Amino acid sequence: MIPKSFVQELLGRADIVDVIESHLPLKRAGTNLVACCPFHNEKTPSFTVSPSKQFYHCFGCGAHGSAIGFLMEYSGYGYVEAIKELASRVGMQVPEIAARVDTGHSAGVGSDVEQLTDVLQRAAQFYKAELKRSERAIAYLKSRGLTGDIAARFHLGYAPAGWQNLNAAFDNYQARSLVDAGLVIQGEDGKRYDRFRDRIMFPIVSQRGQVIGFGGRVLDKSEPKYLNSPETPVFEKGRELYGLPQARRPIRDAGRVLVVEGYMDVVALAQFEVGYVCAALGTATTPWHVQKLLRQTDEIVFCFDGDTAGRKAAWRALENSVAHLQDGKQIKFLFLPEQDDPDSFVRREGKAAFETLIDAAMPLSEFALKHLTATVDMGSAEGRAKFLQDAKPLVKQISAPIFALMLRKRIAELAGITQTELEQRLELKTPRRGNEVPARVARKGSDPYAKLLERVLAEPTLIEELRAVSLPVPANPSAEASALFDLLEESIELDHAPTFAGAIELLRGRGHEASLQKIMKDVADLQRLSTAELRVEVQGGIQNLLAEAEKLRMTRAAQGISSPGELSAEARALLKRAPGLEKPVKTG
Repeated sequence: MIPKSFVQELLGRADIVDVIESHLPLKRAGTNLVACCPFHNEKTPSFTVSPSKQFYHCFGCGAHGSAIGFLMEYSGYGYVEAIKELASRVGMQVPEIAARVDTGHSAGVGSDVEQLTDVLQRAAQFYKAELKRSERAIAYLKSRGLTGDIAARFHLGYAPAGWQNLNAAFDNYQARSLVDAGLVIQGEDGKRYDRFRDRIMFPIVSQRGQVIGFGGRVLDKSEPKYLNSPETPVFEKGRELYGLPQARRPIRDAGRVLVVEGYMDVVALAQFEVGYVCAALGTATTPWHVQKLLRQTDEIVFCFDGDTAGRKAAWRALENSVAHLQDGKQIKFLFLPEQDDPDSFVRREGKAAFETLIDAAMPLSEFALKHLTATVDMGSAEGRAKFLQDAKPLVKQISAPIFALMLRKRIAELAGITQTELEQRLELKTPRRGNEVPARVARKGSDPYAKLLERVLAEPTLIEELRAVSLPVPANPSAEASALFDLLEESIELDHAPTFAGAIELLRGRGHEASLQKIMKDVADLQRLSTAELRVEVQGGIQNLLAEAEKLRMTRAAQGISSPGELSAEARALLKRAPGLEKPVKTG
């Protein structure tokens, strides 16, 4: 584990302009520098680098981050690798703190995130060492055509047969963190045993380069063929993709990403130099997967078996994709011949034949129309009416204006009606880009915690303004509220306020990427204000939240309802001192 204070100091010494300019040509544009974005195809530069904020942001695709984030996204480094690379550039030595494992049954709701990732990393090292000792496991991988280089690239390991092998990897097999990390199962009788036994182990790595879970595959025909880590505080299956850290550079080079269904498919294709591949983790494709991949490339190809189950899975992927389509982006579907998976096909036919299949993948619109017309009689009025009703929920989700227009025209043609009739009968609105809504309108009436988050990101020295009071914690916090409280928590250890880039790094790996991308344009707009102006807005936001909390407390008191969330004495004192309380300050 690398200390947060070191990361902050590193970001203070490194120059993001030097880092990015070593990979991209930058041009001066006022106080900033610009380039065509390396993360999506564009002709007009929308990729901006701010020397003062040590931050990059693309106004086209939303990509953003610090110098560390750029090295991870552009060069495919893991989090630790990116820090070491950046440190070597500025002559700093990276300190590391030894992994911590709790000694037993500590109180609290669970092990902390850093402790769990330490435990998982140690387990990955154990499994990797065990693979080298197992002739049977090595023979199995060789029989699947894998080399030692590929096994090392994906950090493959082996969980030996037996019930408590992890006892050799950890000083205390009874540690609570082993259960919390999903490595050990504790029965009702209190006895413990390893979750993974006699399986090839595939470590699942986060965007920060940390091991967050495992997939384990049997070496024979026993069931289940694949066993995944359970969901934990550091691992949520619907948000992660296996092999994405290793695939980042190949994805950028190829201009597309292939999404397959299994771990072995990913490593087998990488063995045949098809490196732009990742896999869902035993779940259906989620909207989060689609958003994450569309930030990486302009073309996603989903690969499924050609049987009924494969086509059902493909339709679920389509349903979760349409809302995130953008004009200029492509989503396609590849259905393999029956009895084949990517692993078997590429080993039998080779890379060229497999990539020929990828090139011929079916566009989303074609697959959607084939699916919708397959089970109805398009020669009858009843069949066409059913077709339109089935198409309605799909079409209503599409916000990409040009694609929506083209698809509506084609659906109207197939149904034998005009586009105007289609839009009237299905109550479809004219699609409009989300970024056509003025920022001031979009922010109107928005979450007050989101407003505070935007302002302290625009000027991180104002974090101290929030730390000076006990902010009321909402019963059902929004994503932005959660990010705000996480930022306050992560900054506790620092002896000074983080920089803008440093604040973003504090939130890395906490699951806030989508929230940050959503508000980053507003944050950029707010940076035009002075620190004094932003301080007034932050103080006003605090006053409003405290006033609302006090009002709620008094209402509950009048109704005889106890209020466990009552304001602290210091917060009430601040509230009484706050000027203009009779008219809460407007912050947006």
